[in-house]
Amino acid sequence: MRILFLGTPHFAAKHLETLLKEGMDVVAVVTQADKPFGRGLKPTPSPVKVLAQEAKIPVYEQLKQVPFDELNVDICIVVAYGRLIPKRYLDALPFYNVHPSLLPKYRGAAPIQRAIENGENLTGVTIFRLTEQLDAGPIAMQESVQIDDFETFDEVETKLLNLGCQMLVEFLKDPFSHDLVPQDESLASYAPKIEEKDLLVDFAQPAHKVKDKIRAYDSRPGARAFLDGQCVKIFGVKAIESCPTDVPGTVVRVGRDGAFVMTSTGLVLISHVQFPGKKRMTFFEAYNGRLIKINDRFHV
Repeated sequence: MRILFLGTPHFAAKHLETLLKEGMDVVAVVTQADKPFGRGLKPTPSPVKVLAQEAKIPVYEQLKQVPFDELNVDICIVVAYGRLIPKRYLDALPFYNVHPSLLPKYRGAAPIQRAIENGENLTGVTIFRLTEQLDAGPIAMQESVQIDDFETFDEVETKLLNLGCQMLVEFLKDPFSHDLVPQDESLASYAPKIEEKDLLVDFAQPAHKVKDKIRAYDSRPGARAFLDGQCVKIFGVKAIESCPTDVPGTVVRVGRDGAFVMTSTGLVLISHVQFPGKKRMTFFEAYNGRLIKINDRFHV
């Protein structure tokens, strides 16, 4: 089975790495172009490109550059590629996508974050055949995993990454033997790309909503709130505690476990904070360093 692999970030690179470890015949890779990164804005290759070059696999930045006639591709596997596939390629070859949600729920760019942010307790991985409509093609395989109450984005992503790799290996043993099941459009929902405004935590929301917002972006890119005119990042929501309500966003107490911050329905315990230009630190360290004090208030 001669495979063309399309993907860009770390999530995709781990799937490619799994295929190579399994000895599968990946004949070429398509990934997005190098992008400026870091303080010097140096052009930096994608994780998929780095891995492919190490494995001496031909790398292309656009599908139109791929010499399909020479490569004799049997199947195309897409994992977090970040671009739509033009219809002429979908008509010519079978393209299958590994998507980290239980489609038709959470179609789009940020399914893991949106599922956590919405308080879902179940997610999963879907392998489906690509069509012109975004993430709407018929399903070949689907498996689910639990999202625990305080699991972070990093933790859920790792679960889905491991599951996706296992499923992809199993799928490629006999990819065309799977029945393709149409998606139920009445159940479709969308997971749009993350914008800066999505990262802001509104402590006037109920405690469970605040908890889900923080963990959906932990550790990257980090949920944010304003404190004394500074936009700070907050990580590590650990608990919810019922109590008489006070002004939302108020720091009620700080201990070794973190800061208890008021919401509209009680307190949330948050372990870490990062101030502009500083490293991530515990709230206890920030309190001892006089960067934060009791009765300080977070706001959007």
